[in-house]
Amino acid sequence: MVKAADFGKVAVLMGGVSAEREVSLKSGAAVLVALQRRGVDAHAIDVGSDPLTALRDGGFARAFNILHGGIGENGTLQGALEVMGLPYTGSGVQASALGMDKWRSKLLWQAVGLPVPECVLLNEQSDFAAVERQLGLPLFVKPANEGSSVGISMVKRPGELAAAYRSAARYDALVLAEKYMGGGEFTVAILNGEALPPVKIVPANEFYDYSAKYLQGDTRYLCPCGLGEEQVARMQALARRAFAVLGARGWGRIDVLLDSAGEPFLLEANTVPGMTDHSLVPMAARAAGIEFDELVWRILETTLEVNRG
Repeated sequence: MVKAADFGKVAVLMGGVSAEREVSLKSGAAVLVALQRRGVDAHAIDVGSDPLTALRDGGFARAFNILHGGIGENGTLQGALEVMGLPYTGSGVQASALGMDKWRSKLLWQAVGLPVPECVLLNEQSDFAAVERQLGLPLFVKPANEGSSVGISMVKRPGELAAAYRSAARYDALVLAEKYMGGGEFTVAILNGEALPPVKIVPANEFYDYSAKYLQGDTRYLCPCGLGEEQVARMQALARRAFAVLGARGWGRIDVLLDSAGEPFLLEANTVPGMTDHSLVPMAARAAGIEFDELVWRILETTLEVNRG
């Protein structure tokens, strides 16, 4: 049986400078309190310009990474922690980089025959009218390397795609236009190789944007998700496969869309999901009988593995 003392001194990495800073601070605060309630010697580190010095000089034995977006999720921090020999939660360098990049993760999933919504990579020279005709309207435009729906917009009328592209391009050089699926949005949390019960997301807004995720209280989350057992099992199997294909490990989330016929399509991966009061992994865990403190403990336990693989 693992005891709190077995973890040693734990750094809870949060904050940072990405567009998801405020969400990360909320997630980090929740994780920190949960670990401390279980007796873990956990300490908050708001990752600024020099996080490695704080980690090196702080005498930490391991890190709980809850740094959303930017260096915390794209493999940069993971690489630094590897060099330091400091065990950490979540996926490694390669899987983190792939999971953060919506474009390349879709290419990888397509290469092994997994279903993804049709999408087009945009640039300033794109024939925006042709893309609107190809994908149909409405469609979504999003930065390829941002999370929490930062920079995403819905194009509903002809001629709007160019402006939506420029809005998303403020956040990332890679911008995607993606086909609207229309059958509902779901997410499947993965914990140590197991898929938790799917959550259906029913926003009051037109789509599940940043405000619906973190600021409003009118988004509905359904768990059980309302699908039949066979469809749930199929969605969970698809999520596990998508997670494994990326090389992800420990914990994470795979977002899934249904089309109008009820067929599932992979939307994106999240290798450092939110852990706020609006977040979906804790919700799915509760449906599986795992309370928040136990969830955080199980995630931290993965850092005790001798061989991270």
